[in-house]
Amino acid sequence: MKKAIFLDRDGVINDNKKPVNKPKDLILYPWTIEALKILSNQGFMLFVVTNQGGIEMGYFTEDDLKTIHDEMMRIFKSEDIPIDDIAYCPHFKTKCECRKPSPGMLIKLSENHDIDLKKSYMIGDREMDITAGLQAGCTTIKIGKPCKNAHYTVNNLLEAAKLIVNL
Repeated sequence: MKKAIFLDRDGVINDNKKPVNKPKDLILYPWTIEALKILSNQGFMLFVVTNQGGIEMGYFTEDDLKTIHDEMMRIFKSEDIPIDDIAYCPHFKTKCECRKPSPGMLIKLSENHDIDLKKSYMIGDREMDITAGLQAGCTTIKIGKPCKNAHYTVNNLLEAAKLIVNL
C-alpha cells in the first residue's frame, strides 16, 4: 500500500481571497510548487480533495471546474509535479458522503489507488478538512489558525511539507 498527501485546494494550494470560478481566478501561492515538489520527492502520491458547492449553488458548472483543474494540472505538469487524482464534491445542500467534513473523497481515493490512510496526511485550512482527515484515519495538518483536533498547525503548505519530511 502507498502513502499519500490529500490536499484541500482553496486556501492550501491557491489563494482563496476571491472565489475561483474561472481559470484566471486560480492564483497559486508562491510556495505551492516548492512544497509539492518536496512531498512528491518523499514518495507521496498527491491528491486534491475539494468541496465545490458553488456548482450546486449555480455559481459555476462542472465544465467550468474541469477548465480550472485543467489549468492547475497544466501548471503542475510544467513543473514536473505529479498530481495523481482530483476529487471534488459538487454539493452544498444535498446530503452526501463526499462533502467534507465527511471522509468520502479520501476513502474513495484510497480504495481506487491502494492508499494506506494511516501513513497518509490530510492538509487543509478549515476545520472540516481536519475532521475529514481524522475520520479517514490520516494524520492532519491545519494551515492557518489552530484547530484543537488537528495533529499539527502550520502557516502554509511549504511549512507542512517541511514538517512531514522531518516527522
